Amino acid sequence: VLPELAGRLDGTAIRVPTPNVSAVDLTFEAARDVTKDEVNAIVRAAAEGPMRAVLGYDPEPKVSVDFNHTEQSSIFAPDQTKVVGKRLVRVLAWYDNEWAFSVRMADVAAVMGRLG
Repeated sequence: VLPELAGRLDGTAIRVPTPNVSAVDLTFEAARDVTKDEVNAIVRAAAEGPMRAVLGYDPEPKVSVDFNHTEQSSIFAPDQTKVVGKRLVRVLAWYDNEWAFSVRMADVAAVMGRLG
């Protein structure tokens, strides 16, 4: 999907025992040394700022069913962040792959409507 990142990240989406909630488990190599707290702070700033409509940040431990009917495309789980060494980072985010997708399609329709 992103050829310029080939060999620099790896991830998988996991179907969990609910009909519509999944998790994405993303592993990547950071361009510089990072800490778990730093990674979480960067994502939190994005979730509280420019990406608020599509990215959530939830520090409370939860399970898949807790994310049913969430409108954001991803809800970052900071308790799942791991940094191995200083640059290999693993993060996890939950999403409702039916509901959030529908909300994004409504967003696209609204933009198309404004464009005429």
